[in-house]
Amino acid sequence: MFIQTEATPNPSTLKFLPGREVLTGEPRDFRSVDAAGVSPLASALFAINGVTGVFLGADFISVTKDDSDWAHIKPAILGAIMEHFLSGAPILSESAAPEAETGEEFFDEGDGETVEIIKELLATRVRPAVAMDGGDIIFRGYKSGTVFLHMQGACSGCPSSTATLKNGIENLLRHFVPGVEQVQQV
Repeated sequence: MFIQTEATPNPSTLKFLPGREVLTGEPRDFRSVDAAGVSPLASALFAINGVTGVFLGADFISVTKDDSDWAHIKPAILGAIMEHFLSGAPILSESAAPEAETGEEFFDEGDGETVEIIKELLATRVRPAVAMDGGDIIFRGYKSGTVFLHMQGACSGCPSSTATLKNGIENLLRHFVPGVEQVQQV
């Protein structure tokens, strides 16, 4: 098994590509050992000293570290990923419920059509690009011309995430969706 690695815009996060499907359905973001308990793979990665976050995408795993040096923890991460896939263990335990949302979506009923356009643009134009960088973006709400988004994986805490939101996503949404004035991270 050959696992490729890619740098992400976040220097604390590396993207690991095992060359096979990782997770079907919605991506999962684990920011603590306790949260990772529903995933044997995420739990194994959190057992490595220095790992502070695990994000499971469709065909990749993003791992975020503390101030440890990648040269010291990358071999252990590669070993844990390889061992997991060779073992045949599931990515998520059978008892794992779908990830609980960390907040309900909020918007006025009269903005339903605008919100659908925003979600469509996020799904077709933004999420694929953000996934290439090892992360994901989730719509949280819309109010008074402001779109509220949640960044996950490599995008969470990334130094360039503000630029991505303001220069990329905000400009895209303002261009295609009348009424959108700004984008904020939640």
